[in-house]
Amino acid sequence: MKLFYDFHLHSCLSPCGDNEMTPYNLVNMAKLGGLDTIALTDHNTCLNCPAALKVGKKAGITVVPGMELCTSEEVHMICLLPDLERALDFSAYVAERMPAIKNRPDIFGDQFIMDAQDRVTGHHEQLLMAASSISISHVVKTLASFGGVCYPAHIDRPSYSVLSNLGSITPEMGFGAVELTAAADLADLFKQHPILEAMFIVKGSDAHRLMDIGDARHTIDLKKNDAESVVDFFNKLLGENPQS
Repeated sequence: MKLFYDFHLHSCLSPCGDNEMTPYNLVNMAKLGGLDTIALTDHNTCLNCPAALKVGKKAGITVVPGMELCTSEEVHMICLLPDLERALDFSAYVAERMPAIKNRPDIFGDQFIMDAQDRVTGHHEQLLMAASSISISHVVKTLASFGGVCYPAHIDRPSYSVLSNLGSITPEMGFGAVELTAAADLADLFKQHPILEAMFIVKGSDAHRLMDIGDARHTIDLKKNDAESVVDFFNKLLGENPQS
């Protein structure tokens, strides 16, 4: 079945996310926009995924637990997990590999942890905008060890992307998909980086505000509308020899 998706959304847990991007608000805004499946991908954490999945179940929209991981090279990666348990395990793994920098809400923004009724249950003290110690050369196998999958985010942007920071995507990285922004010049990117022609192109909104959440425009073909099927889809696209 063809499903409308947006696999790059931030909640109010991301310091750069608007405080109106609560789990309830973002899930229901996505549903109003006609989306069938979304992923919550806060910076370097999955701690608002429990609330978002509960809201999604009630609203009738699939929420894939995810994360926008910042690698040690400061490359942003979209990480998708098949279930909440493994997502929270991965979140704890990443937390141990983040620098001990305390968030300054007055500078970076709030980092609210919420429940399914949008009640604040905590404030994440560790700054989530920093780079982890996880290298891009290990990220594919790291996600696989948690049953998940990953691909580079917004590769056409001039910062925090694999192309801006590393200059290219190589087969050894083991990626089967990449994310582009709506403004990307696909023909030019294919010309400069022919490897992209063999990859699945994901269009994610990277929404930090409710008004930026993607509408029913981009589709993915799945046998079943659930998180495990989304992860399986991307796993089948992976290269045969990812780096260890």
